[in-house]
Amino acid sequence: MKLKIDSVVDYGTHDSERVLLTVLEDCNLKNYQIADTTYNGEHSISNKLRHFYWFAPKDVKAGDKIILHTKRGRNSSTELANGKTQYTYYWGLGNFVWNNDGDAAVLFEVNNWNTTRVV
Repeated sequence: MKLKIDSVVDYGTHDSERVLLTVLEDCNLKNYQIADTTYNGEHSISNKLRHFYWFAPKDVKAGDKIILHTKRGRNSSTELANGKTQYTYYWGLGNFVWNNDGDAAVLFEVNNWNTTRVV
């Protein structure tokens, strides 16, 4: 995996809730998704994914930072003093996602998929 979740900050507070990620290796964000779920036990997560965010295509570099806000807003990027870039994304949801410390943020790397139109 070329990204990692650093933390979920201000969970349960819609206006400031966000996921902080770090880019470990150069990659494209189009292969990454974040979902929330809960734990079945101390070390086991549920397979019931409740909210799902799929990043739009964007080339990022090792050391870049990504912030994913739960709320609505306009995506942006900022050059950092260390020469890296901070990318800020907005999920566009009307409410918070993570409501307590029993929730889990799950990062997926999907390099291949198939879709079927339901008609």
